[in-house]
Amino acid sequence: MTVQILFNLLIALVWMLLHDEWNFISFVIGYFIGMVIIFGMRRFFAAPFYLRRLWAIVKLLYLFVKELVLSTFVVAREVLRPQLAIRPGIFRVETQLRSDLELTLLSALITLTPGSVVMEVAPDDGVMYIHAMDTELMERGVLKSKNMFEAAILEVTRDG
Repeated sequence: MTVQILFNLLIALVWMLLHDEWNFISFVIGYFIGMVIIFGMRRFFAAPFYLRRLWAIVKLLYLFVKELVLSTFVVAREVLRPQLAIRPGIFRVETQLRSDLELTLLSALITLTPGSVVMEVAPDDGVMYIHAMDTELMERGVLKSKNMFEAAILEVTRDG
């Protein structure tokens, strides 16, 4: 992926050099032409076309922001109630992710969404222990988020 991006930047710079126009529009045109060339030459690269992974990263960021906003409203609603009726607790979640990068990314995304914190990860077993602000309310939401994050992380980190 990195080689393809650098190659694309090189093509964009060569385009700007050949046209003797050093502005943003010329760079964008050169970059787009570079994307077309790299897409045409994708079978010569070991990694798949880099825009596929870039799109997967954008989707993962979108999912995170969406879950962040939704869980923020859930936590705010619980905290602003006159009577605090929460039952904090810990629950066990199994994951199919195995590499350190994948597990770290998933635990960071779950921890950054309000109302839940990853307490421990057992990478050999594929198990995470998560503390939730309200286990009855949050467990379903955390499991749904985990499944969405897991699929998006697999799309980003694994080729295919």
